[in-house]
Amino acid sequence: MRTTSVWSGTARESRFAALSRDTDADVVIVGGGITGITTAALLADAGRRVVVLEAFTVGSGATGNSTGNLYATVSSGLSEVERKWDKDVARAVARSRSEAVDFIERTADRLRIDCQYARQPMHLYATDDKEQAPLADECDAAIRAGLSASLVDDAPMPPVKPSGPVLRIEAQAQFHPLRYVQGLANAIASPSCSIFENSAVTEIDVGKHEVRTAHGRVTAAEVVLATHTPKGIFAVQAEMTNHREYGVAFDAAPGAVPPGIYWGSGDPDHSIRMLDVEGRSYAIVVGPEYAVGAHDATGALRQLEQFTARTFNGANVVYRWSAQNHRGSDLLPYIGRTRGSDAFVATGFGTDGLTFGSLAAHIIADEILRRANAWARVYDAKRFHPAKEASGFLRANVQVAKGLLVRLKSAKTVTLDAIAVGSGRIIEYDGEKVAVSRGEDGELALVSPVCTHLGCEVAWNAVERTWDCPCHASRFAPDGTPLEGPALAPLARVNED
Repeated sequence: MRTTSVWSGTARESRFAALSRDTDADVVIVGGGITGITTAALLADAGRRVVVLEAFTVGSGATGNSTGNLYATVSSGLSEVERKWDKDVARAVARSRSEAVDFIERTADRLRIDCQYARQPMHLYATDDKEQAPLADECDAAIRAGLSASLVDDAPMPPVKPSGPVLRIEAQAQFHPLRYVQGLANAIASPSCSIFENSAVTEIDVGKHEVRTAHGRVTAAEVVLATHTPKGIFAVQAEMTNHREYGVAFDAAPGAVPPGIYWGSGDPDHSIRMLDVEGRSYAIVVGPEYAVGAHDATGALRQLEQFTARTFNGANVVYRWSAQNHRGSDLLPYIGRTRGSDAFVATGFGTDGLTFGSLAAHIIADEILRRANAWARVYDAKRFHPAKEASGFLRANVQVAKGLLVRLKSAKTVTLDAIAVGSGRIIEYDGEKVAVSRGEDGELALVSPVCTHLGCEVAWNAVERTWDCPCHASRFAPDGTPLEGPALAPLARVNED
């Protein structure tokens, strides 16, 4: 099964060359998603020489596999932020995110980026009675945070039945995230702002201010890791939980979903929206979340498709995809210089990354430019609050312990002929555990099952056909090539006798 997001399927082709020589810059940015490209735009506008290194194509990672929704609230809930922190922090979160949405609107308009940007209301609804009281709490928190929010009985809805009044938040937004980032990248690319695609980073030496790829090296005064989770080993990785969320899109009649964002809480929880692009209409359904490397990916996608078919009368899915997210243990992202390193990071966004990515770019650019930023302290990557982080830290590191312990378990000894086309499994082979997969061409790939980040054992993802690490969410191609997450080195190849 080939997975492609509706954004990738309706975007334009990206055409930036790969890095092929050594170069230098004021700032090197690793990652060409919304965080990296927005950071580059802000710095280039201030006269800094910038180099962006993207492992694949601009926006093809988390940005191009998102929901395309922009909003001031957060998926964990402003009421939860109030409980974890206080009302002032919740208000700061809503205000800072509102500013980020405003910036995206201004940028799309100023540069005339064809990205279907539109202000839309957001609707949060409960699918069972027990979720109705938290929804009322969230309404109160949204109002305290300065948002135009209310509980309404007659909100226009997709074909789902809420259990009670719906929380409506006015003046949120939607857009085509991949077209936006591609348009922004095309607008800023210049001799002083170089963007390189297909330039996977293989080594980062922050002390020497060097970033290396297979075919070139960039030396810069500042290093920004805009890779959703920072490459290499960082303390914040132990303070985040990691999830995958699945999405589908299908051809739908115009108006099949009323304008707006629809986000259901309960069992299960999903977000639903409409996309109209180039004369074609799609309905998009996303969710729920699953722990990376510790779930049945095929079953998760099947359940989402079944929900979609029931809700939309046998809808024929044309796009399927998934995206990874990393949530801070204290519910806030980590943005800025991080503990133990001089590099800048932007991580812990949860499923709110499009808005947080743009916000992070402003915080990081302002620090590099030595300008004050009103929100930098709220999201300080060096912060440490044990009481606020305890429960999230425990969840994150229980998963790490499981990932390390599974290495001690023996694997079944099977013949290589037992590995079916398109499948992968960890087996006992020639006296050692080996991760084996078979491609569509029938060829086998044998690699070490030990993640090169911190040594946990990877698991096969049958939907993406990747090896996923449950500890810190590194992902690898069948041949061991790093695709996502903190790991820089590939899984070790194993020779087939």
